[in-house]
Amino acid sequence: MDEAAAAREATRAFLRQAAHARPPAGPASADIVLLVVSELVSNAIRHTDGPCTLHLALQGESVDVRVTDTSPHPPEPRAPHTEGTGGWGWLLVDQLTTNVHIEPAPGGGKTICARIPW
Repeated sequence: MDEAAAAREATRAFLRQAAHARPPAGPASADIVLLVVSELVSNAIRHTDGPCTLHLALQGESVDVRVTDTSPHPPEPRAPHTEGTGGWGWLLVDQLTTNVHIEPAPGGGKTICARIPW
């Protein structure tokens, strides 16, 4: 299993537990969290050297997603390509989250922090 698939599977397990602790706000909530995790982890794998880590937390009525990678450079939004070759990820993350920001990580990398309504 590749890293992105492993992150999605770990997220599914987390969301099952989160749903028992606090039911989601809507039927699409879990799908939105999975999409954001998939985009952030896939971008960390594609655009940085070295490993990335995923941290998920249920915080009140939100799910906090934190993806840490080895690059200190922030994501560079690109214009979406209508032929399907990319550029949609950061736009999706920005639109589907209530808060997204970047923090420096120990060792010179960065952590992308996203909050998603639950």
